[in-house]
Amino acid sequence: MAVKLTINGIPHEADVDSDVPLLWVLRDVLGMTGTKFGCGRALCGACTVHVDGQAVRSCQTPVNSVGDGAITTIEAISRTPQGVALQKAWLELDVVQCGYCQSGQIMSAAALLKDTPKPTDDEIDAAMSGNVCRCGTYQRIRAAIKHAAGG
Repeated sequence: MAVKLTINGIPHEADVDSDVPLLWVLRDVLGMTGTKFGCGRALCGACTVHVDGQAVRSCQTPVNSVGDGAITTIEAISRTPQGVALQKAWLELDVVQCGYCQSGQIMSAAALLKDTPKPTDDEIDAAMSGNVCRCGTYQRIRAAIKHAAGG
């Protein structure tokens, strides 16, 4: 079945079953490998993308549930003010160790800053609680989010 999607502002069409997870359409069909496979159960956040500005776990989001929603992946997050600020903060504060979870971390953080421009530590912790970093850089992630928010 042909599925029409708008990803990073560009229309795409994919010939997939309607219940295929969005993650596999992005990675395997369209070659957008910035979004990572982590657990496959929406528990780790590595697969986080935005649909209409909201952070969603693409590993558990059937492609047919997206409808006409605008999908944003890590490949285009630098087109948003939050994405630019976060990527700069990530580099300035040396957040990354292995880097595997970072696209999902940045996508969740960008959704947070879009809705809450000056988040508290508790708001950051709540928004990021579904993102796992096996390297344990949580303090640096929080600091980078605060830095990106101007604090």
